[in-house]
Amino acid sequence: MLIGRDCPTFIIAEAGVNHNGSIDLAKELIAKAAECGADCIKFQTFKADKIVLRDTEKAEYQKKNTGSQESQFKMLQNLEMPTAWYPELIEECRRHNLIFLSTPYDTSDIAFLEEFNLPAYKVASAWAVEPVFLKALAKTMKPILLSTGMCTGAEVYEAVQTIRECGNNKIILLQCTTNYPSRNEDCNLMAMKNMGKSLNVLTGYSDHTQGLAAATLSVGLGASVIERHFTLDKSFPGPDHSSSSDPEEFAQLVVAVKESEKILGNGIKTPCAAEIINKKAMRRSIVAACDIPKGTRISSDHIAYKRPATGVSPKHAEHMIGRISAKDIAKDSFLYFNDLSVR
Repeated sequence: MLIGRDCPTFIIAEAGVNHNGSIDLAKELIAKAAECGADCIKFQTFKADKIVLRDTEKAEYQKKNTGSQESQFKMLQNLEMPTAWYPELIEECRRHNLIFLSTPYDTSDIAFLEEFNLPAYKVASAWAVEPVFLKALAKTMKPILLSTGMCTGAEVYEAVQTIRECGNNKIILLQCTTNYPSRNEDCNLMAMKNMGKSLNVLTGYSDHTQGLAAATLSVGLGASVIERHFTLDKSFPGPDHSSSSDPEEFAQLVVAVKESEKILGNGIKTPCAAEIINKKAMRRSIVAACDIPKGTRISSDHIAYKRPATGVSPKHAEHMIGRISAKDIAKDSFLYFNDLSVR
């Protein structure tokens, strides 16, 4: 599937760690994402001991959703995806006509995922400021979906330059607010548009809001990709379930995005089929404003414009002025050039 300005919006169901350590739940997420109309489902590839110190506290939203008794390390360790899952989940995605992606969190994860020839990679927002990681990913020469939560404009520029210096220009910047859930007033979708314009890259939106407004507006501002966290049930235990979309909400999102694309159209100003049908009854023609005897020199006083548009278009009225009527013409009759002699 292609991603681009003239392509349908690419919709990612971000399963992330919402499998809760169960391959059966992961497979259910795949099946449901396909049923909802997603193009892709994305998981996360990491080893807890590679990304977090053992005594690191959880983020505030993680404490709220899972309590503060265990460390962030222990929570993440329980949510690692075993290597044996990958062939099964990739095959499950093939069966459901879904693209399988996963976010790597360490250079060793990149090497592991390369074994499966994934079509692209997603970079989590916190990793956007790590040039060593970005260079390793860029050297795969795969498209990179780079989330920009927490980043300044300067940091986004540096990340893009780091990737480009490796010869990889397949970059899609995702506007993102790193909060779960995030508020509408923190979306700043115009930043997505401005990043695309200033850096000459495709853009998208990694949506952490509740509701449909932000995602649908992002389509109007040029998002080529929309990503949203996905769960089977918001009440499941885990750090991300409560801020994710359940199947009903995700299906509504897909419908809203597709409707937005219909509304936006192709950008070429031309009448649609319904307008062409209505044009005849809605536009006007040149008619006689009064009875016009034969031999009358036509002036603007002799000309009126009335529906339907089956006669001469009003745009030709000035070419009738000064001509002589070649016959008697009744009021409200269509005025035709063959009814008028040359001046």
